[in-house]
Amino acid sequence: MTQSCDVAVLGSGAAGLTAAFAAASEGAQVSVFEKHSRIGGTTAWSGGWIWVPNNSYMAALGASDSTEEAVTYLMNQSRGMVDEHLIRTFVQNAPRMVDYLAERADFAFYAVVGLPDYHPHHPGGKPQGGRSMGLDLFPFDRLGEWADRVEVSPYYAPYLRGDELGIGKAVPQPPSPEEIARRQERDERGGGVGLVGALLEACLKAGVTFETNASATELLSDGTGVTGVVIDSGDGRTEVHAKHGVILATGGFDWNEEYRRTFLRGPVHKPASIPTNTGDGLRMAMKMGAALQNMREAWWIPVTDLPEGINSMNLDMINADRTRPRSIMINGKGKRYTNEAADYNTIGGAFYQEDVNTFDYANLPTWIIIDDTNLKRYGSRGTPYDGTTPPWLVEAPTIRDLAERLGIPADALEHTVARWNAQVAAGIDDDFHRGESAHDRWWGDPYRKGELDGTLGPIENPPFYAMELKPGVIGTKGGPKVDDRARVIDLDGNVIDNLYAVGNASSPTGTGYGGVGGTLGPAMTWGWLAGVHAADKGD
Repeated sequence: MTQSCDVAVLGSGAAGLTAAFAAASEGAQVSVFEKHSRIGGTTAWSGGWIWVPNNSYMAALGASDSTEEAVTYLMNQSRGMVDEHLIRTFVQNAPRMVDYLAERADFAFYAVVGLPDYHPHHPGGKPQGGRSMGLDLFPFDRLGEWADRVEVSPYYAPYLRGDELGIGKAVPQPPSPEEIARRQERDERGGGVGLVGALLEACLKAGVTFETNASATELLSDGTGVTGVVIDSGDGRTEVHAKHGVILATGGFDWNEEYRRTFLRGPVHKPASIPTNTGDGLRMAMKMGAALQNMREAWWIPVTDLPEGINSMNLDMINADRTRPRSIMINGKGKRYTNEAADYNTIGGAFYQEDVNTFDYANLPTWIIIDDTNLKRYGSRGTPYDGTTPPWLVEAPTIRDLAERLGIPADALEHTVARWNAQVAAGIDDDFHRGESAHDRWWGDPYRKGELDGTLGPIENPPFYAMELKPGVIGTKGGPKVDDRARVIDLDGNVIDNLYAVGNASSPTGTGYGGVGGTLGPAMTWGWLAGVHAADKGD
């Protein structure tokens, strides 16, 4: 079988949908092929934030920004391992992408008041925020039959805006039960699934066609460039001829164990992303002679195993728990080793610190330690305390007993907790500087934002609890090397004609993670660049 279009987009996360909408809006005939049975990819599992420096919404918050500040900030995080031209391309075009969606598809974006960058104390960082953006709730009743064909997140409640949660507002103000009921009636969804819904509607209105259960297996070539792609839908092989180009938006290789071992800088216990991310785009691009970039990097995140049946992944991402008062993280020697309130991507680097004497990772295994006051006040992994100990926590009456149950040195853990409590009493973490950054003080206790005791607090009230953390990823970053229009570059430095890579199929940010939304901001920007360029080729 054969079919044809101007632009074939492989994947339906935010990067792919943005690319599809942009290409269709510029007059191209666009087809999207999604490997999964539902639309949305890992985007639909996410919080739906986008990080867009120097966006046009910042002025309303009284915030300021510039291209140079944002470039300086991202380059400072990169350790010289990324292409500054690509970073500058992202920074200059991200605000244009947001305005394009607002103007062409009536997207209701907002910038978040006060939400700091992940490293606001670094050159070019923004302690007062404004770069992280959200999207208003999207009513899924506008999607008709497509409403049930969007992926559902195992992690996030669907009927909340991001700024109604602890992460997105100085003091969270959850909607009333009556408002939640109203949203449920219209199926008004927020977060990543709401972003996918809005992008899907925009694509459908622009004439984009979709095929699900459609796996891309091979790129077609005439010897000078890409002419199309082979799709396997389970009913046979279809050659799709795409005269303007093929856009790889297939996600990362997080679920491909062979690729993870080959490319990543450390082991992954289990990805927290959608299992269709198996590196299909990477494999096809390598067969076309693509050069590669940022292959050792991922969007790292601490995860914990859950008893079967709590969610579909039997896994959860652990972010807020480790930042709250009356909590610390310790390694197998019973010692603290990092600022627990740092962003989750940076924590991944602490996991992979080498112990040169044992030839092992110094900080694996690792646990969060909390006391009874913490559990009763905050619950655990977003679940309120109900009078019982959650099954994913280890409980003990004393710190010594807890150490014995974990199999770590009891004297060391007692000393670590005593030192932590003394530092809390003094109001300063001399060891790892927790609480000194505006980022640290935004996380932690959502009702004490901006205050030191929003993240510092003693571990003193028994019983005591531990939750094991393991290294996970929400996506990998590496993929085909691209130019400033998301065109794939070959091993000789030449453009592979008609081939593009966007999103986690190829993220040029390297070690950098700007702030909340630092995955989707670049993904959608490069998707927009690819879509506009692919459409603008004439016949």
